[in-house]
Amino acid sequence: MCRRPRWLAVRRDEPVQSLTARQPPRWTSDAIAELLSRLDLPFISLTPGSSFRGLHDSLVNHLGNRRPQMLLCLHEEHAVAIAHGYAKVTGRPMAVALHSNVGLLHASMAIFNAFCDRVPMLVLGATGPVDAARRRPWIDWIHTAADQGALVREYTKWDDQPASAAAALEAVLRADAVTRAYPSAPVYVCLDAALQEAPLPPDVAVPSPERYRPPAPLPPDPATAERVASLLLGAERPLVLAGRVGRDPGAWEARTRLAEAVGACVLTDLKTAAAFPTGHELHPVPPGVFPTPEALDVLRRADVVLSLDWVDLAGTLRLAHGDADVPAAVISVSGDAALHGGWSKDHFGLAPADVTIASHPDVVVPELLRHLAGSARPERDWPPARAAAAAARAGGDGISMGELAAALRRALDGRPSCLARTPLGWHGEDWTVSHPLDAIGLEGGAGVGAGPGLAVGAALALADSDRLVVAVMGDGDYLMGASALWTAARHRLPLLVVVANNRSYFNDEVHQQRVALARDRPVENRWVGQRLDDPAPDLAGMARSLGLEAHGPVTERADLAAVLCRAAEAAQGGAAVVVDVVVDTADYPGLAGLTREG
Repeated sequence: MCRRPRWLAVRRDEPVQSLTARQPPRWTSDAIAELLSRLDLPFISLTPGSSFRGLHDSLVNHLGNRRPQMLLCLHEEHAVAIAHGYAKVTGRPMAVALHSNVGLLHASMAIFNAFCDRVPMLVLGATGPVDAARRRPWIDWIHTAADQGALVREYTKWDDQPASAAAALEAVLRADAVTRAYPSAPVYVCLDAALQEAPLPPDVAVPSPERYRPPAPLPPDPATAERVASLLLGAERPLVLAGRVGRDPGAWEARTRLAEAVGACVLTDLKTAAAFPTGHELHPVPPGVFPTPEALDVLRRADVVLSLDWVDLAGTLRLAHGDADVPAAVISVSGDAALHGGWSKDHFGLAPADVTIASHPDVVVPELLRHLAGSARPERDWPPARAAAAAARAGGDGISMGELAAALRRALDGRPSCLARTPLGWHGEDWTVSHPLDAIGLEGGAGVGAGPGLAVGAALALADSDRLVVAVMGDGDYLMGASALWTAARHRLPLLVVVANNRSYFNDEVHQQRVALARDRPVENRWVGQRLDDPAPDLAGMARSLGLEAHGPVTERADLAAVLCRAAEAAQGGAAVVVDVVVDTADYPGLAGLTREG
């Protein structure tokens, strides 16, 4: 087996010379950069902009080679998506710099994705000069907003626009602590361009972060933990819904021990990162983006349900039980309500719960294990038998998604990988996870175009490891965000991107078929305004133009294995690689039963 070398560092741009050679900060932006260096922020992704030219200068000429390392991006949306992917792997924030209102507007979709995905991120914006007397004609006026934070306030956790050097340092300190505190979400600090470039007042010192750390999530009180442990032990058919949990291997092992201790079935979700080993006997049903009929049957039979920050608990229970009362006792473990506002409906429906614990699941599970210590696993006729391996799915003349997944598994040849992206046509049964970094889920806000940036961010997080980041994404997702991959090529990040190319916005074809069937109209017209063909975009050519190695389009089954093996070896050797695979849509999950007869 060929193994790529461990990467000692991500490639960085080296300043010609360090002009200040670790001198004390002279300018306000120097002090801000110095504070960023003292925080645990290894990278700052950005697309350059004049509104933060003061900060940019300080990152280069005041910090020199100190962190955070600058990552150049071709679009602000990619800068945020890269930080998002990094946080999904590490659970820690990156910094992002966005140019004025225009950069923030570009980045707003990616910020919404990160908010819905509950990841930490320190976003630094810029505006101004706020003082109208200091604005240059035209450009400074259109790049200044009265309340720039209002553009993203409804989908960030906190924002501020400080008016002095001391206030700016406090705002960055607070923002760092707020974004790291559970539940996490992006924060935004807008820095006045004139303030950045002003001399640092002599009485303002850069604070040390040690005394401004975020609080740790609180464990449940002993009585509540005891009650939950008793409910799980006393249940005939306990079920765990493992949702938004952390990447820590110790927490993964604790979840596994909890399920084994009480004999609980576990369901997981493709929208969220790996939360439980899907090959385990207690995980009887493959995960999906939406609960499968088999998963809903398990949920209907459960008499106690432990939800570990499950995304849309109310909607999932409603799918199983309709409008009837949920007969099972429901235990909800989530602090997510702290982020619920009125603008975005990402709080979902109001879920019934007999016990609510507003804490991080990774803190609660060890407490439950302590209360279960010494208890014997109950004898019961549960869990149900694991679902039999699915028969070969209906396929057409081309390469099916299942065949693509199987060929990719063989190409990786057992090497550790991180599945950083899957398309909506992906089947959970096609990829087994056995480690918390085996898969990191979707983008949170269902914003198409996030895939390439998320993959780059994951590759950045795992660059100094033996785990190869692999992303399988649709062609629509790839085309919207392909230029994000330039950053992977620029910074020498090992990465394998496989485009499952159906040459269509195919999910919307399925929606058009549903409408046509409901209205007794021709389903043959579902493709109009959806197909990405005539001409077909050259996906591999796009990748090569950005400095990546690329293969395809692969259209024949006979060619697939060899191409994926070459691509995997190149990525293992340190390259960023794209493979365009033209896939058949006959086994697309949304098509099941979608006929006039069905």
